[in-house]
Amino acid sequence: MSRFPKGVTLVQNAPRLNRSNLVSALVSIEKASVTSDVIIFSELSLNGYMLQDKLHEDAWALEELSALKEVSQKIDIIIGAALKEKEGFFNAALYFSKGELLHIHHKVHLPNYGMFEEARYFKPGHQIKSFETAFGRAAMLVCEDLWEVNLLEDLEDEHPDILYILAASPARGFSDKGLEIETTWQGLLANAAKEMKAEVFFVNRVGFEDGLGFWGGSRALNTQGEIVTQLKKFEETTKVLKV
Repeated sequence: MSRFPKGVTLVQNAPRLNRSNLVSALVSIEKASVTSDVIIFSELSLNGYMLQDKLHEDAWALEELSALKEVSQKIDIIIGAALKEKEGFFNAALYFSKGELLHIHHKVHLPNYGMFEEARYFKPGHQIKSFETAFGRAAMLVCEDLWEVNLLEDLEDEHPDILYILAASPARGFSDKGLEIETTWQGLLANAAKEMKAEVFFVNRVGFEDGLGFWGGSRALNTQGEIVTQLKKFEETTKVLKV
């Protein structure tokens, strides 16, 4: 993990269901720029998860995120947002670097079952691509993207050195052995790291929205699928990973 000479900041927070998240994110980014080269937020961290019809009011146009471009002169930023584009609304992961929007990933696999209604509000992306950064070739995924069985085949020709995975995963499956959803996620993350021979950064949000409780447990894994650092569950935490 020597690509990051200063460090990586993982922001495990509880976004609000309004646009104030941008102001909070900018505060975190300015602080992290002193210690880190990269800062990572969770899925839909600029909006909150249960947007539903608020999406039409609160989704961001790219030109409204110029402040993130500006501050990315100091630090690379990976952040999740509801994005308003010509084709419609997208659940997106954005990568800002050196004053530019370097890459956009539109979430490809939108859940539409049980507690999830993403496919009702968002349009799906159509591809997962890697891209060059100052710290190696990277790819971004949003939550359910990693659960699709064909994902690793899609990424095989992309040869990412780093996988950034942004999630808003609710807590499910409490048992005496722990949280079953965490066990499932760890298996998926470790498999992706080993198959891709890539370092993996997973940032999952916490907090509650309309009865959904998000479990956090953000972590970094090395290319052998081993956990390098892990954040506590159910707590807002910002951690600098020295690498």
